[in-house]
Amino acid sequence: MAKSKQPEEEIIYVSKSELKRDAMEFHELGVEIANLSKKAREKLPLSNELVEAMNLADRLKEKKDAYRRHLNYIAKTLRGTDNVEDIHQAMAIITNKNNQKDVVINQIEQIRDELIAEGDSRLNPLLEQYPQLDRQRMRQIIRQASKEVKQEKPGKSHKELFQILKELML
Repeated sequence: MAKSKQPEEEIIYVSKSELKRDAMEFHELGVEIANLSKKAREKLPLSNELVEAMNLADRLKEKKDAYRRHLNYIAKTLRGTDNVEDIHQAMAIITNKNNQKDVVINQIEQIRDELIAEGDSRLNPLLEQYPQLDRQRMRQIIRQASKEVKQEKPGKSHKELFQILKELML
């Protein structure tokens, strides 16, 4: 008989360690998603099966072994989904928003500390940038906060100044 001239299918060899690395990546993604709040998870493009699995994971957090096994199930489910790249992109957006908020809060804390240390010389540029601020109230709070810092008391004015700046800048 004559041999058939069909081209052989190319077999792609994937090493066992590469498979393990991929499995660990899915497991880490599942853990990250499970650690998000429900509100943040709603923004992710998850299938109904994954949403139910995440809700069950929330209930299992106190049961250590069951939670660990369930995270493995979530990783397995993630391996079977087609939109993993979409989930990665949405996770990047969510974590980037959190990082941006942290940066802004750090800037607010720095401005507050500068206001307490420098007083009016730092307040004037801030008033030019944000004219809606009440100059008299701000000066009063800054003076009280600097007194509290000198007396090493837990600062009510310190917190109040932070809240005013936070409302202004966020």
